[in-house]
Amino acid sequence: MHYRGRFAPSPSGPLHAGSLVAALGSFLDARANGGEWRLRIENIDPPREVAGAAATICRQLEAHELFWDGAIHWQHESEPHFDAVLNALIAQQDAYYCTCTRAEIKARGGHYDGYCRKRNRQPAQASVRFTNNAHVSQFSDRAAGTIQVPPEFAQEDFVLKRRDKLWAYQLAVVVDDYQQKISHVVRGADLLFPTVWQLSLWQSLQQLSKRSKLSFPLQQAPHYLHLPLQLDARGQKLSKQNHAPAIEAKHASANLFSALTKLGLSPPQELNGAKPAELLNFGIQQWPTKYR
Repeated sequence: MHYRGRFAPSPSGPLHAGSLVAALGSFLDARANGGEWRLRIENIDPPREVAGAAATICRQLEAHELFWDGAIHWQHESEPHFDAVLNALIAQQDAYYCTCTRAEIKARGGHYDGYCRKRNRQPAQASVRFTNNAHVSQFSDRAAGTIQVPPEFAQEDFVLKRRDKLWAYQLAVVVDDYQQKISHVVRGADLLFPTVWQLSLWQSLQQLSKRSKLSFPLQQAPHYLHLPLQLDARGQKLSKQNHAPAIEAKHASANLFSALTKLGLSPPQELNGAKPAELLNFGIQQWPTKYR
């Protein structure tokens, strides 16, 4: 199998220490396996986007010598594919319109119970949910082994398109990974459980490739590796929402040394302050000793 990985940040702010660990992990995995490393800017949620953030992310990656292969993929360019897939799923009754609010779902137990499946809701002011019949409840993670997800989560009919007409992450990430022929996904453990939803949708895309007129060649699901989350002093996940500070280009060597340490690669102290290229070469050599 030809290895093709990707790093897919959203332009909702610059990279912080946690997102650098995710970027570095996916980069090292690609390079250690002699593969491609693509950059995808997931810019399909305008209310959350920060002006100039995409350009800043690119500059931060370049300053740390995390150079991607090929052209940047801007996710908004995939919207025609999202539309085609969604319409095909609805036509085959693999998706349906839902008017339930978060408050209503919470009142019925917290996990969506399929309330709108047979109620023929109209598109106006409705989200679109996946008919999750042949749900996936477990998968193999390259770092953690077999991951078993609670059935109430695995069986849930998750959202493909939101009530505000913006694309949901689950549909966008799967269609783009499918279209880009991504073979390996390395990302943070906050996406561990949603992987089963994505694999369920992936199976539906494989069926669409056989039954519909969509230009979807049959594609195998990626291999997944989820990295430990990076926490702040209060035990909270480092994130843009929690106002994690941006990494600075002038501290690229120190940032990479810290990220290698957080990935469990144990860089020797004599590499502290080394040039980015030397630190990256160390990481590529050490990666197979910890992650397979």
